[in-house]
Amino acid sequence: MTAMDEELAKPVTDDEIFRAHEGGKLDIGVPRPISDPRTLAIAYTPGVAKVSLAIAEDPAVARTHTWTHRLVAVVSDGTAVLGLGDIGAAASLPVMEGKSALFKTFGGLNSIPLVLDTTDVDEIVETLVRLRPSFGAVNLEDVSAPRCFELEAKLIEALDCPVMHDDQHGTAVVVLAALRGAATYTGRQLKDLRVVVAGAGSSGIACAKILILAGVGEVTLLDSRGIIHEGRDGLNPYKVEMAKVTNASGLRGGIAEALRGADVFLGLSSSQVPEELIATMAPNASVFALSNPDPEVHPDVARKYAAVVATGRSDFPNQINNVSAFPGIFRGALDAGATRITENMKLAAAEAIHAVALDELDADHIMPSALDPRVAPEVAQAVAAAAVRDGVAPKPV
Repeated sequence: MTAMDEELAKPVTDDEIFRAHEGGKLDIGVPRPISDPRTLAIAYTPGVAKVSLAIAEDPAVARTHTWTHRLVAVVSDGTAVLGLGDIGAAASLPVMEGKSALFKTFGGLNSIPLVLDTTDVDEIVETLVRLRPSFGAVNLEDVSAPRCFELEAKLIEALDCPVMHDDQHGTAVVVLAALRGAATYTGRQLKDLRVVVAGAGSSGIACAKILILAGVGEVTLLDSRGIIHEGRDGLNPYKVEMAKVTNASGLRGGIAEALRGADVFLGLSSSQVPEELIATMAPNASVFALSNPDPEVHPDVARKYAAVVATGRSDFPNQINNVSAFPGIFRGALDAGATRITENMKLAAAEAIHAVALDELDADHIMPSALDPRVAPEVAQAVAAAAVRDGVAPKPV
């Protein structure tokens, strides 16, 4: 165990947590001191008027002479916060502040949390359209499914800047990166894997989609009622679409039927999976039990049967954490001047994370550490290049 691993394994006390959050986690920095009449006249009136007039004549000047181009709005309505559920906008603010702190720490991007006291999709869209001159990208966070799908789609259509629901796509990117690591370690190809995804909410559906796009052989998706398949009653429109592209083997039933002979278990729900079902998976299987704080199956139990075990927690090996993805994805999109985040940009992000992991790849290190300073720059570079290839960003001069 490395010194960093030992530090992560130490229990965090309630007192530490509340002291770290006291007064909030964000502050505004001023990069150029305002310390005398001359600097005041330059930063504010009368000097600032010249910059304002320049922007009025050419809006592109705002990109270089305001912080808008480097500012990510972290937006939530508080309806699906972590594992806490619908706790409301105000209670979600500490999470959004934390997200903004991570953007600055790992991506070098300014960020501001915006929590909205409405759950109406059209009202949220209208609010952000009106605020568009104030930010350069939107990170949607902790919005409940299935509303999150509609909200993201409408915002992408309405705004001329990158928009991404991190609970969907950040999770999908890091899961794909981790799966690439596990497949490389176990000597397998993605096309030969059958992956069981337990949980058909925002992250489960997004993960299933990116795994299929990346070439995984077969994906079996489950919700609380069992395997999603064509013709099953009670599916919402998003699950109906997933039924068309998953479960190629035509399985019926629940988690027991899905796991039998499966190569990978991906847990994205709070349900517990009995040990005896993990034992029915294929030899050298991988178990990604990502529910927090309690994994779907305890890692010590999963290791009896699986070659690779990962969780969403920092106190076990192989933490799969969105912080490996979203800072670099948004940094790359903004560096390139992209107007949206494409599927190829997400695939490029996952491949970049995997490439960093290859330096120290083993059963307990299929992913780089969430604190690895190499990750965000590599992801940003890969995402920016993909944006140019996809035609959503101008080619470098």
